[in-house]
Amino acid sequence: MSVTTSLLDELAWRGMLYQSTDGAAEALAAGTVRGYCGFDPTAPSLHVGNLVPVMGLVHLQLAGHRPVALVGGGTGMIGDPSGKTAERQLNPREVVEQNARAIRDQLAHFLDFEGPNGAMMLDNAEWLAKLNLIEFLRDVGKHFSVNVMLAKESVRGRMESGISYTEFSYMLLQAYDYLEMHRRHGVTLQLGGSDQWGNMTAGTDLIRRMDGGSAHALTLPLLTTASGTKFGKTEAGAVWLDPQRTSPYQFYQFWMHADDRDAGKLLRYFTLLPRDEIEALDEATAERPERREAQHALAYDVTARVHGAEAARVAQEVSGLLFAKGDPRRLSPAAFGALAKEIPYVEVAAPDPGTSLDAVDLFVTAGLVKSKGEARRLLDQGGLTVSGRRLTADTRFVTDEDYLAGRYLLLRKGARDYALVRVN
Repeated sequence: MSVTTSLLDELAWRGMLYQSTDGAAEALAAGTVRGYCGFDPTAPSLHVGNLVPVMGLVHLQLAGHRPVALVGGGTGMIGDPSGKTAERQLNPREVVEQNARAIRDQLAHFLDFEGPNGAMMLDNAEWLAKLNLIEFLRDVGKHFSVNVMLAKESVRGRMESGISYTEFSYMLLQAYDYLEMHRRHGVTLQLGGSDQWGNMTAGTDLIRRMDGGSAHALTLPLLTTASGTKFGKTEAGAVWLDPQRTSPYQFYQFWMHADDRDAGKLLRYFTLLPRDEIEALDEATAERPERREAQHALAYDVTARVHGAEAARVAQEVSGLLFAKGDPRRLSPAAFGALAKEIPYVEVAAPDPGTSLDAVDLFVTAGLVKSKGEARRLLDQGGLTVSGRRLTADTRFVTDEDYLAGRYLLLRKGARDYALVRVN
């Protein structure tokens, strides 16, 4: 997107524009705008569900405006009730601070912090931790009607299950964040999920009431899959940006498993591919769905942005081996390290000089079969391979040609069950 492209037009084409306040388009067209989005540090990592607002900030910057990423070091001590059916567990201050630092590092993969419209990173603990309760209630609280707050979706949805005064007050704190950034940094736009609309407009109202200023809000849709499930949730739980929580390979596979019905939408949301390329991939999905061209482009692009091009390349290698039956001899040295984290992995001692390893023993040691008897039956059926070579009862011993990268053996039982052996 060029700097002259309208932010709202770009978001609308990509399906990422849900609603905006009156006058937002005119404000964005009038000059450089500073717009912010908040991130809740209740965990030490963002997850893929957070990528929708992150990409909103990316598009804001590409349109020539200045993004502000606000880490909620202060509000994270309370927790946002939006979208929650029960009270959040409150984290100790030191945990919130540690999580905030980790999130700041992850956001740096998406936003450019250099140049005239370089991104800014702020932490609301800077002003919230210094608040005086009496002054806050007198100066800010008087501008909020309890009747109006009770009508907000984030509060109304919790009336039956109950909501504490702590979480009830979150709206005031988020609105105050907007006011503080408006005063300190000239921020006049807030971006967030559609479930945040009530909190966001509370902020624009507070700026108008206290300072007579003009500010706007822009919301992005809450993303669901074609099957109706919440985006980013899997049987294993959340898909994290932290490689220690979700490996680059698992992250890559999450995108590869996208439903054909979702692939085009996900390309629009999470990549910066131009319109003609995305539409060409839409056509490829319709005409050649078995090739999964859109999913390949999506998985590589997002993984490279989050984990780097090398990690994306390695994930692509491992994926091609395990799911497309690629040639194991073409694996790079880095791919073996990644593979060892994703499939059963064992280390064995090198055989004595003049002898060879028995593959039957290796399959048992790696846990791919329960017994030598099972391994021998599979040998007779042609169901075992070592480094791509199909074994028989007469050719079950490992040869020099079977070693990959000098020390590895890749075992496969049937079509999909793999194990990696390192010979020391």
